[in-house]
Amino acid sequence: MITFAVENVWTQSMEVTEKNNFCVILAGGRGQRLWPASRNNYPKQFIDFFGTGKTMLQTTYERFAKILPKENIYICSCKGYLDLLNEQLPGLPEENILLEPIHRNTAPSVAWATMRILRRDPQANIVVTPSDQLVLNLDSFYHSVNVGIGYVAENDVLLAMGVKPTRPEPGYGYIQLGDQSCKPEVFKVKSFTEKPERDFATMFMESGEFYWNTGIFIANARHLIASFEKIFPLVLRNLKYEMPNYTLAEELEYVEKNYPRYPNLSLDYAILEQSEGVFVMKCDFGWADMGTWHAIYEAMQKVDDENVVLDSQVELEDCKNNIIKLPKGRLGVISGLDGYIVVEKDNVLLICKKGDSSALVKKYANEVAIKYGEEFV
Repeated sequence: MITFAVENVWTQSMEVTEKNNFCVILAGGRGQRLWPASRNNYPKQFIDFFGTGKTMLQTTYERFAKILPKENIYICSCKGYLDLLNEQLPGLPEENILLEPIHRNTAPSVAWATMRILRRDPQANIVVTPSDQLVLNLDSFYHSVNVGIGYVAENDVLLAMGVKPTRPEPGYGYIQLGDQSCKPEVFKVKSFTEKPERDFATMFMESGEFYWNTGIFIANARHLIASFEKIFPLVLRNLKYEMPNYTLAEELEYVEKNYPRYPNLSLDYAILEQSEGVFVMKCDFGWADMGTWHAIYEAMQKVDDENVVLDSQVELEDCKNNIIKLPKGRLGVISGLDGYIVVEKDNVLLICKKGDSSALVKKYANEVAIKYGEEFV
C-alpha cells in the first residue's frame, strides 16, 4: 500500500535544470475509467480528487517546474480544454500549449510536440509524462530523471521508466527486463505486455523479471522524431518543406487541416512496442497510476475496515473494502457494502463492484451515453 502524502519540496541540488531539457505533459484524455467523477467536459486531470487544493495536472506541472525552466514545459491537450488549462496554469505561454483539433490518442500529439521542441532546440532531451500519476518520493524521482536524461543524451534510445510491481495489477502494462546496459539501472527491453489477465500479472510479479510501465519515458528529440517518422505518414513533416520559416499561426493552421490524417495510436503501442532500441530504467519513487478506481483504491491510505474515502463526508456501518467519492455538501450514510465503488457527480450516481473495474466503468459510461445522452458522461 502507498500512503498518500503531499509532495515534498525539492532541494535544488539536482543537475536536471539545463536549458535543453524539456517535458511534455499529456493532458488530453477524457478519463472514462473514472466516470462519473471524470466527465468529457471536465476530465480527471483537471479535478482535485484528494482535497489537496491542487488538481492532478497542477501537481504534475509543479513536479517538473522544480527541476526544469517553466518555458521548457509543454502541455498536450484538446481544444475543448483550453479554458481549463488557462484557469489552472495561468501564464502558460501560447506556444507551450498544443491542442489537438481532433482526438488521435497520445502518439500523434507527442510527435507534434517533439517537432515543435526540436525546431526550438536541436539538442533537446524530452521527458514525456501522463498528467494523472502519483509520485511520493520526489528525491528518488528526480534522481531517476537525472540518470535517464543523461543516458538518452548520449544514446539514441527510447527509455521507459519502470517500477517494481507491488501486486498483480491487471490494469497496468508490464515490461520484461532484458540485458543490462552500461548503466546499472538501465536494461534492454525484452517484451511489453499491456493489461494482462490477473493470472499472468501474478506470474509476472513473482518472476522478478517484469516491471510496471509508468507511462513516463525519456528520449532525445532527434531520435524520438526519427522513431515517429518510421511509423507515421507524412503529415506534419511536410510543413517544414512547404514553409521552412513558418510562424506559430501558420503551424496551427496547417495542423488544423492535416492532423486528422494521423492514425489513432497510443504512445506505448506506436513507439515503445514498435521501435528498436527500447530500454527500461528500474525506478523506485513511490508510483501509482490514478487512472482507475481500483488503482486509486490500491494506492490510497485506508480508513477503518479497509475503506478509501476521497474528500467526502460519510457515515459507514458494516462496510469494508470500498472506495467512496461524493460531492461537497453531500452526506453519505452507507451500510453493509463490501468491495464497491460508490461515486456521485452531478446527475449520476455509480454503485458497482470494485474488482478489476476499469473496463466495466468505461462500458457503463458508453452505454449511458447511447441510452440517455452525452449530458450524463
